[in-house]
Amino acid sequence: MSTLSELLAEHTDLPGLAVDHLQRVVGDWQLLADLSFADLLLWVGAGPVSEGADVVCVAQIRPTTAPTVHHEDKVGSTASRADFPQVFETLLTGAVVRTDTEMEVGGVYHPRPVHAVREAIPVRCGEHVIAVLSRDSDLQRTRVRSTLETAYVACADDLTQMIADGSFPVAEDRAATHSTPRAGDGFIRLDTAGIVVYASPNAQSAYHRMGLQSDLVGQDLAVTTRSLITDPFDAQEVVADIQAALAGRTGRRMEVEARGATVLLRTLVLRPGGELAGPAVLVRDVTEVKRRDRALLSKDATIREIHHRVKNNLQTVAALLRLQARRTENPEAQVALTESVRRVTSIASVHEMLSMSVDEEVDLDEVVDRLLPIMADVATVHTARITVRRAGSLGVFSAERATPLVMVLTELVQNAIEHAFDAGQEGTVTIRSERSARWLDVIISDDGRGLPPGFRLESSDRLGLQIVRTLVTSELGGSIGLHPGADIGTDAVLRVPLGRRGGR
Repeated sequence: MSTLSELLAEHTDLPGLAVDHLQRVVGDWQLLADLSFADLLLWVGAGPVSEGADVVCVAQIRPTTAPTVHHEDKVGSTASRADFPQVFETLLTGAVVRTDTEMEVGGVYHPRPVHAVREAIPVRCGEHVIAVLSRDSDLQRTRVRSTLETAYVACADDLTQMIADGSFPVAEDRAATHSTPRAGDGFIRLDTAGIVVYASPNAQSAYHRMGLQSDLVGQDLAVTTRSLITDPFDAQEVVADIQAALAGRTGRRMEVEARGATVLLRTLVLRPGGELAGPAVLVRDVTEVKRRDRALLSKDATIREIHHRVKNNLQTVAALLRLQARRTENPEAQVALTESVRRVTSIASVHEMLSMSVDEEVDLDEVVDRLLPIMADVATVHTARITVRRAGSLGVFSAERATPLVMVLTELVQNAIEHAFDAGQEGTVTIRSERSARWLDVIISDDGRGLPPGFRLESSDRLGLQIVRTLVTSELGGSIGLHPGADIGTDAVLRVPLGRRGGR
């Protein structure tokens, strides 16, 4: 089964920011499906929709709170305007479109026709509609609703309006989606003053487990929660988080303990149409689950400790090589040792990031920014100032791809520093990057003297360029080329595939 990244790479040319936004939508949409009692399908155009292109379903989620209306898997399937006219209208107009339609549900053995509600919601990123979220639910379930269902759907409507506005989800919410409470675990809705206007039975039970004896409805949630939490610092943090959500700042996930109970809390800022509404709070009693999770947490901590120790060992190796380079009197040996210091330091920087990560992913922008001063400092053949700068975002990569990519970038930058400029010449090396759904394109450009006559990358005997070619082709599955710059200098053009090969 294809992933969202793979399908976006195959069918669209969306920019990296749009792909990241769709990843965040899908990362948080189980909550929306459960609150809506509806199936959600994510559609993108397989070409210009205005010119008759079809749409492609790139992701699908079913609710855990209601029967599904789509038993078949639609991910990867295409649809024409006749199949989903609402989706096409929303893509073209940017408006929410809601219609009633007849569809057959119940699977292969007991199919039955239902009267369904299909709502097409634009997914905005900035000023552009980049996809459409189709929300399909059984109309019969929408006729008579309990108090819980009414509270759920009201929150879902606020979230879908925020998706249409482009204000949900935001990048800061990413960490909150990991192990987040679900709607069925416990749901609380506050008014704009922080007073509880609805609390689901499971939320009420979680607070009873924490020691609350009365009903939650009508109470100030921040004050009530603070009085129950054992640790005063945790209590103050929860209060600050709830107050931040009331003020419209980003909500987050927290874990608190009270009288032997462990409870997860997540606040959701609701701002439909740009107007603040009372936030929602998801609650989950994880007292029993916490005991089983300790083994996994210990394993994660062990992995991070291993990365930390590898980083320390590599830094020790780099220090020894640097010391040896200072002591040697052979210029060629000194250059070789200094280049080894740089390569070891690059790998150590990746492990340093992994030692602080919980998901084995590396923010390449942060790693490269740490390495830029080091790359300029270890240049051994120049006494002038060489400025190295970065433009654009490299993004987040998995651990196994981050190490070779960082190595390639440092080798290309160092190659420019050492070979593009004459002794005593000042210059600039720039790392320009651009991400799309399919590719990460990086150009390392310099304003130096340019390539020597007859230079060919394939026949170059420089060790650094040989390392680059090997890493790009065998580890990253990409391409690399060295070309004369538009005006002066040289451009090293690197293209790395995303999607199927593991980049995000």
